[in-house]
Amino acid sequence: MIVNDAVLQQEWIVACLSSELTDKPKQVFIMGERVVVFRVGDEVHAFKDLCIHRGAALSLGCVKDGHLVCPYHAWEYNAEGDCTKIPQLPDNQAIPKKARAIVYGCEERYGMIWVNLSGNVETPRFSLPEFEDPSYRVVMWGPQHVEAKPPRIIENFLDVGHLAVVHEGYLGTSEHTEIGDYHMIHDEKGIRSEEIAIFQPDPDGSGQAKYVYYTYAIERPLTVKFTKRDQETGNLMTILLTVQPKDANTSIAYGIMLFNYDTGTSDEDTVKFQDMIFAQDKPVVENQKPEDLPLDLQTELSLKCDRVSIAYRQYLKKLGVQWGTA
Repeated sequence: MIVNDAVLQQEWIVACLSSELTDKPKQVFIMGERVVVFRVGDEVHAFKDLCIHRGAALSLGCVKDGHLVCPYHAWEYNAEGDCTKIPQLPDNQAIPKKARAIVYGCEERYGMIWVNLSGNVETPRFSLPEFEDPSYRVVMWGPQHVEAKPPRIIENFLDVGHLAVVHEGYLGTSEHTEIGDYHMIHDEKGIRSEEIAIFQPDPDGSGQAKYVYYTYAIERPLTVKFTKRDQETGNLMTILLTVQPKDANTSIAYGIMLFNYDTGTSDEDTVKFQDMIFAQDKPVVENQKPEDLPLDLQTELSLKCDRVSIAYRQYLKKLGVQWGTA
């Protein structure tokens, strides 16, 4: 089922991790649309996963001499989507002009492959300066399949009040559930929260319980992040979450974790910990009602500590996002 959303059609949406795309074409689904992504040298490309001839999935083919080859009749398409070879045609017969693939915008950035279904490569991107900063360690996370709509998944990530409840013993404690007041900042840099004090039992692996300070930022409709600052050490951790709307009911979450200090853990252990935290969130998010995130702020009861999620809902409403919203 393909669900149209004029806003998200223009967005850069994560297709997969860069590490998931090898020398073979890869099939992904974005908003119900079957897409093939593939590499040609140092470049990445994305087509509608459909051969114009008999509807075969181009992702089942291969890349040969810079061309994507259909697995059914070996038609070849160049990076611009033009069909350059039809083996069944005589050499003196021209290839029909209609013989071309539907091309999407595609680029590799921040360790991920991104697709723009509209092909509008001028759509704004978010920036992640920590990724380019050599003082930061980068750990990629995902994919994680979730039977929920992207806005619900993202709002859970932005929800500071659940940390001491859903993640008690890891990201909070039952003795420190109160969230102090804070405000949202809207300026030329975007939408972000003031620092929020959160008491955690072991925020840096030292075994010392203390307050750390979270700043949440809304980057794009399907991409958000938070930065945790340790006031005593100056250590910074940033986690970026971006969500792929696979189809009307399923989403795929990806993340980038960045640290400007030695965590004392391997990449594998860091990913396992994040998997465990996400596994605690999944049953909550997958069972929220309604499944679509209400953008009318009167539909659900909100508190002052929900200012980040309120700002996210207002942002989606202003943009006109329909996918996963009510």
